[in-house]
Amino acid sequence: MSIRVMLVDDQVLLRTGFRMVLAAQPDMEVVAEAGDGVEALEVLRSTAVDVVLMDVRMPKLDGVETTRRICSPQEGAARGASDKSGGGRREGAPKVLILTTFDLDEYAFSGLKAGASGFMLKDVPPAELLGAIRSVHSGDAVVAPSTTRRLLDRFSPMLPSSGKEPEHKELGRLTDREREVMMLVAQGLSNGEIAARLVLSEATVKTHVGRILTKLGLRDRVQVVVLAYETGLVRAGGGAAG
Repeated sequence: MSIRVMLVDDQVLLRTGFRMVLAAQPDMEVVAEAGDGVEALEVLRSTAVDVVLMDVRMPKLDGVETTRRICSPQEGAARGASDKSGGGRREGAPKVLILTTFDLDEYAFSGLKAGASGFMLKDVPPAELLGAIRSVHSGDAVVAPSTTRRLLDRFSPMLPSSGKEPEHKELGRLTDREREVMMLVAQGLSNGEIAARLVLSEATVKTHVGRILTKLGLRDRVQVVVLAYETGLVRAGGGAAG
């Protein structure tokens, strides 16, 4: 089955460009478009979508709030109740991929916190955009480790920098090793880099990450990064809390 993509951007020219790129792919189809968040939410009530390419700055309702509503259980229930498409609809809310520009990077963190599965720049090469859509559709996050580091560098003034103990009670359920792995994930290290740092196999690190997600009720490693910084487990600037 093709990956059903929705384009949400108030610039028609950009939507046209993205649509042309996606239309050339045998495993993708653009099934819907919207020029603002309000229109996007309305369309999603009657259209089955797998991945939403979401602009940030739009009239009526911006991309961050639209993402939050798309990923909320309440909005998902509303979509399900109004769905008339029958058995062709797939379970779960659409995955959201935030599209931003260099001067709008300050919105990326908010978008990820709102539930987006990742973010990319609008001038990304087509091959990378297509790869990101496929990754998001398969359940992965598309904030690469190097991008995570740059993102955190940009947002360090916004993030907790105190050495206080984390307040998120669920963190207490993690083992010492899991907490160590979580801190390294939050610093932008890939599973391979964490394995080398801790002298573990990559498969073992992947297992630890899976347990962290399960114990903390998180969707992916993007949310691990967000939670680690919000709770002070890792300080802005990349260091572990003392």
